[in-house]
Amino acid sequence: MKIWCCLCFTGEDEEEEEDNVKIMNEEDIFGNESLPEGNIANDEDDGVEVDVPLGLTVTGHERDEQLRLFEELLKKVRVGRLSWPPPATGTSRWSKGESSSATIAASVDSGTEDGRDSHHKRPKVHSDYDEYHFATTVSSNAGSSIASIGRDYNETQGSSETCYNTFTFNGSSDENTLDISCLRDNGGDESGTSKVEDLEVRMDLTDDLLHMVFSFLDHPNLCRAARVCRQWRAASAHEDFWRCLNFEERNISVEQFEDMCLRYPSATAVNITGAHLLAMKAVSLLRNLEVLTLGRGQLGDTFFQALADCSVLKRLNINDATLGNGIQEIPINHEKLLHLQLTKCRVMRVSVRCPLLETMSLKRSNMAQAVLNCPLLHDLDIGACHKLPDAAIRSAATSCPQLVSLDMSNCSCVSDETLREIALTCANLHILDASYCPNISLESVRLPMLTVLKLHSCEGITSASMVAISYSDMLEVLELDNCSLLASVSLDLPRLQNVRLVHCRKFSDLNLRSITLSSILVSNCSVLHRINITSNFLQKLSLQKQDSLTTLALQCQGLQEVDLTDCESLTNSICNVFSDGGGCPMLKSLILDNCESLTAVQFCSTPLISLSLVGCRAITALELTCPNLEKVCLDGCDHLERALFCPVGLRSLNLGICPKLNILSIEAPQMVSLELKGCGVLSEASIKCPLLTSLDASFCSQLTDDCLSATTASCQLIESLILMSCPSIGSDGLCALCWLPNLTLLDLSYTFLMNLQPVFESCLQLKVLKLQACKYLTDSSLEPLYKGGALPALQELDLSYGTLCQTAIEELLACCTHLTHVSLNGCVNMHDLNWGSGGGQHTDLPSMYVSSGASSPDNFQELSEQPNRLLQILNCVGCPNIRKVFIPPVARCFHLLSLNLSLSVNLREVDVACFNLCFLNLSNCCSLEILKLHCPRLTSLFLQSCNIDEEAVEVAISKCYLLETLDVRFCPKVRAIFFV
Repeated sequence: MKIWCCLCFTGEDEEEEEDNVKIMNEEDIFGNESLPEGNIANDEDDGVEVDVPLGLTVTGHERDEQLRLFEELLKKVRVGRLSWPPPATGTSRWSKGESSSATIAASVDSGTEDGRDSHHKRPKVHSDYDEYHFATTVSSNAGSSIASIGRDYNETQGSSETCYNTFTFNGSSDENTLDISCLRDNGGDESGTSKVEDLEVRMDLTDDLLHMVFSFLDHPNLCRAARVCRQWRAASAHEDFWRCLNFEERNISVEQFEDMCLRYPSATAVNITGAHLLAMKAVSLLRNLEVLTLGRGQLGDTFFQALADCSVLKRLNINDATLGNGIQEIPINHEKLLHLQLTKCRVMRVSVRCPLLETMSLKRSNMAQAVLNCPLLHDLDIGACHKLPDAAIRSAATSCPQLVSLDMSNCSCVSDETLREIALTCANLHILDASYCPNISLESVRLPMLTVLKLHSCEGITSASMVAISYSDMLEVLELDNCSLLASVSLDLPRLQNVRLVHCRKFSDLNLRSITLSSILVSNCSVLHRINITSNFLQKLSLQKQDSLTTLALQCQGLQEVDLTDCESLTNSICNVFSDGGGCPMLKSLILDNCESLTAVQFCSTPLISLSLVGCRAITALELTCPNLEKVCLDGCDHLERALFCPVGLRSLNLGICPKLNILSIEAPQMVSLELKGCGVLSEASIKCPLLTSLDASFCSQLTDDCLSATTASCQLIESLILMSCPSIGSDGLCALCWLPNLTLLDLSYTFLMNLQPVFESCLQLKVLKLQACKYLTDSSLEPLYKGGALPALQELDLSYGTLCQTAIEELLACCTHLTHVSLNGCVNMHDLNWGSGGGQHTDLPSMYVSSGASSPDNFQELSEQPNRLLQILNCVGCPNIRKVFIPPVARCFHLLSLNLSLSVNLREVDVACFNLCFLNLSNCCSLEILKLHCPRLTSLFLQSCNIDEEAVEVAISKCYLLETLDVRFCPKVRAIFFV
């Protein structure tokens, strides 16, 4: 659903308000950049027409998003059906008179089109709650165009802090200055405005509902809403919406800021960027201030002295500022301050006395001394305070006995002595970040309550440091990235959940025992050779590219996924880890890609579902006893010689990528497709797949009749059987096809078969028979097809590159009228394709072929005496001895759609009359001279590289009324301009 909103300028002119007031309003601060085409004012000079559209520069995608957000906003406001009050006067009308609604709409009436005075611009709203479209539309002065602009309404809490990411402050430039005090309450200046006007312009929205809707808008959108009418202006100026004043990145003047503070004295949060004076105004004028955020400027001593006057201040954030003159001590004293943040500040010394302070951050500040008197402080961040000496850090931390979290990362001066004193003083310390502290080794440091320990790039951390860490029984997170001297980690911590070990170049041995361990990241540890992990909660383990890993011991009852890609040193013993009884009883997915040291893989795993051995080129034997295995990837296992899948849950399997496979045994109750294409040395195969429907054994040159017989006996549901290039298959193997009553596709191409009688007798449901290049078939081999009525369901026959004589081909085409696809590509014994009566000229086309000309009764009699051919596709590509193709209507090829005669170099004459023929390819028939076509539905004709002249082509295509594609490239006798 969508809402259409239109602004209609009708009624009386609004009186001028506050003409001489110089105070900047909210729109001056929050920007007019969204109103590039002009402003809608409530006043105008006499005799000057002001009718400028309210435009927003948004893309189509943004507009759709804005509409969606506003629709969701209204859905939240209206629960059920809301009863709307009737219009106060006759001038406010409803579009359809309904009292319950889902949208608000308005229309713009052009002064030139309806004869109304274009100077009367008071906005009115006409609502159509059935259409539910939303846009803003205003007419131009000429009244000929209407602009629809979407609004951007972001759902935020009405009194919460609001961020402005897409609006910039316009300063006080004259061109962006709007009407004065657009959001001011309408006071005495409105005394001259009649009550009738107030009733006329008032929206059909209650104040409570409007307040609820506006609570979802940010400040820039509230400013836009204030320009609609007086009711919206008053509603948008409510102090509930202006408790958070965010002027970050806005070049606001002191006068503007003071005006805002005086207008909204109840504001509780302020965010300003810039000078000391703005901060002083904030602390002096806003007595309810709870959150103050300052940045990018210099704050003098008087500001910090005045902080005490903000008695309810709870949070002070100062970023990238100079405190005082940069070389003196700055005191920060406040009785109720809870959170203090001084980041990237320039100050020599800071003294903080805040008895209720809970969190403090001095991150990236360049102070040399910090004196803290904050007995309740529990979170201290002094990270990257490079100028703080070790003694200052020790003094600051130990003065806060209630510390729970301490960040001293990048403090290069901190020592083990400081950590020991902190451990003694701060007994409740839970989180410690000492990353990039090169001087600490944790010698004699005991932190029993620690839950999070981060020691990135600590050069002093070694295997001996694990003794200190082992005393932290509560530890849950341990990060040891880039600890270059760390050689081994051996920990038994009952609560440890998360471990990181990245780029530890000397790390070689990992031994973790933690029942609760749920995440472990080990990466780029080039000499790591041994891992032993015990956990009940670890579900996923990734150890990619651990080149030296040779030993892996796991006791992980919940482990489900393991990725050991590129662990080149893993040996065959890894199979015992992931087999039943190996310590991973829930394992479902195992990836061993490019583990090139594996030679014989044997898994016996009941839960295993997916196994990947891609790129394991050294594997020669594979044995899988995984009844639930559904997926196995063997790409690149080109040295596999022996494969046993007994039993597995696979539904499909491709072993054509294993050219050296010679022994195969498969027992897969659910398998439906098996591809052995290219297993040229496969001599022994046991396939027991009762649901198998497709078997591709192409190029299995060693496959014997016995193997084929056993397979057909155990897989009686096979429908598609491809035995192309299986020269060892003979008549005995073909006799076994009697076990396959559902066989519909049989490919015996490139075999040495001489007798097809077993096929004719056994495969009664066969629909596709391929006999390409079966050069040992005699001319009488196919007689049962066209003389005995064998294979009555046959539809597709491929005799390409065979040696059948012309007579056999002609009889086959003449008698087997039920064939739909015939391929005779490369048949050297095929001379002419003449389907006419006695080779004479074809009779005239009946009226069903041409739109004019009468046909004789004799022609219809001749056509009715012959059966219809079901032939749809005929391919005779590359038949070197074919010279003439003649297919007249008497051939009854009513279903022929495609005829391909390309590369028939001696073809001279083509005469085809087929009503439904759509595709004809005569490319590279370089001897073609005569072309006659009676094919009214032909759409594509290819004559590439033919010597036919353009007159013959023109005559040929004259009756092809639907021709779309004509290819005459490289035809020397056809000029391209001829067909333009």
